[in-house]
Amino acid sequence: MTSQVSSPAEQADGSLVGEQRKPAGTKDVRRLDRVIIRFAGDSGDGMQLTGDRFTSETASFGNDLSTLPNFPAEIRAPAGTLPGVSSFQLHFADHDILTPGDAPNVLVAMNPAALKANIADVPRGAEIIVNTDEFTKRVMAKVGYPTSPLEDGSLDGYSVHPVPLTTLTVEALKEFDLSRKEAERSKNMFALGLLSWMYHRPTEGTEKFLKTKFAKKPSIAAANIAAFRAGWNFGETTEDFAVSYEVAPASTAFPTGTYRNISGNLALSYGLIAASRQADLPLYLGSYPITPASDILHELSRHKNFGVRTFQAEDEIAGIGAALGAAFGGSLAVTTTSGPGVALKSETIGLAVSLELPLLVIDIQRGGPSTGLPTKTEQADLLQAMYGRNGEAPVPIVAPRTPADCFDATIEAARIALAYRTPVLLLSDGYLANGSEPWRIPDTDELPDLRVQFAQGPNHTLDDGTEVFWPYKRDPGTLARPWAIPGTPGLEHRIGGIEKQDGTGNISYDPANHDFMVRTRQAKIDGIDVADLEVDDPHGATTLVLGWGSTYGPITAAVRRLRTAGEAIAQAHLRHLNPFPRNLGAVLKRYDKVVIPEMNLGQLATLVRAKYLVDAHSYNQVNGMPFKAEQLATALKEAIDG
Repeated sequence: MTSQVSSPAEQADGSLVGEQRKPAGTKDVRRLDRVIIRFAGDSGDGMQLTGDRFTSETASFGNDLSTLPNFPAEIRAPAGTLPGVSSFQLHFADHDILTPGDAPNVLVAMNPAALKANIADVPRGAEIIVNTDEFTKRVMAKVGYPTSPLEDGSLDGYSVHPVPLTTLTVEALKEFDLSRKEAERSKNMFALGLLSWMYHRPTEGTEKFLKTKFAKKPSIAAANIAAFRAGWNFGETTEDFAVSYEVAPASTAFPTGTYRNISGNLALSYGLIAASRQADLPLYLGSYPITPASDILHELSRHKNFGVRTFQAEDEIAGIGAALGAAFGGSLAVTTTSGPGVALKSETIGLAVSLELPLLVIDIQRGGPSTGLPTKTEQADLLQAMYGRNGEAPVPIVAPRTPADCFDATIEAARIALAYRTPVLLLSDGYLANGSEPWRIPDTDELPDLRVQFAQGPNHTLDDGTEVFWPYKRDPGTLARPWAIPGTPGLEHRIGGIEKQDGTGNISYDPANHDFMVRTRQAKIDGIDVADLEVDDPHGATTLVLGWGSTYGPITAAVRRLRTAGEAIAQAHLRHLNPFPRNLGAVLKRYDKVVIPEMNLGQLATLVRAKYLVDAHSYNQVNGMPFKAEQLATALKEAIDG
């Protein structure tokens, strides 16, 4: 869903009228600058769909937003149990925001398990909308409630709205030829309608979505729309909701342009397509499905019209093997995976290093080790990306910082792979992959020219005057070898994992040649042209917080809080992790203290301490969830004062 931002006046005028049903004039309307809502229920209650629809309408309305989907790894955990709880948190505001929020202002709990799993995150005074129909003795017993929390006083500190969502939904759909069980499935749409009324969200987009989604089942589409409208009308007429809320569009937070809501995996997919077009190369994806990277395979398979070819392989090794073959054949080649898959692909990544072919290896990090936490986030693959291959096999590493930034980071990774003829590891994670935010759709003339020249003929003259093709004769600026497409007359050459002779590419066991080739491959990576590290330090701070990847949002939000409180603190964020920016060492030496927050046990801190001999301090979390801004602000304040 896209929206055009022209000017604050036009955006405000256009967004507050038109696509929304107005609440009754008898009810108060309060203006808020931001809201954090969490939808929570059983994994079969449609919470991800509900959150996604509310997010889409919020994006079209013009708010800035950030989301945090959170769902179980099991396909279908036992109904009504704590392991089966699925939630979706959305933070939206009339100004620039950076995180999904530390704690929800509103919790929608579809059953006792959802309430119990999330109540610890809800601050006193927040609103809780509870589906009272699910609070039966049998269902409450599943999660250890001996008495109803709606009646025992344990929720007295909250503003609780008891709503029989299931009963109201079934009643609203009684005119449809549906069983009770079928009607109950629409209760998430009733809840969505109620929240849409409470926060003045547009409705036409959701109704259009439902008609499209259930186009082959028009009666189901009509029932869901009826439930959605019933939820809206319930909010408008019930006495329990005396107030609705307005959060104005974030008109001044965005540069002029056309925006859409986008998730990290979708932005990454679009970045791959854009890179292939800018390089004028076909895009080839060889992949094996794995959470949380599978969305990229699903999305790219829809775009054959852009010359995209996707191959769902039988395993991780076959996926990267096919991708490397496509790179040899002249495609922009990609393989996608998560941490366990990177381990399986490591030998072929090493082969790509030896062959010196462009290949994008995209790692959507998740909790480990082994299978670990498939649906939770982590940043613990950095050292694997840096060193997880046999021999000296250096690989450039690029990391996006936000869901929308996945687009730009992917194009940067493609630039490096194509220009320097090397595999590149792109380190995203589950938080970025599934989270979403507004993204300004770029004009094509803003994108870099990624075109490369394939080898066309001989490139070396022997002592006797014979012109030959040397597959490992290097560009003096990049140290990249020629990219010779198989089948080109006169460019026949050997490939394989055994060490190559410099220049000729012939098999070589010569010790001196091996030493030279190892050092040359390392020099190629060390010489990659990356931008200098930018430092945000308006007050001449003595403490620097250094981050990478998805910690950008929480770190920046924490830094803003500290500066508002009068503290001086500097911030820098790394996109390039191999090679590091050339000015990183000089930046680190300017500060008395360096703090590195990471969702691991200190992997970047280990690299920084080893390379620059700086006493960097780690602040670590590995609970499968992103940092909270308040948590980081407290830790950074202690670092400043310590």
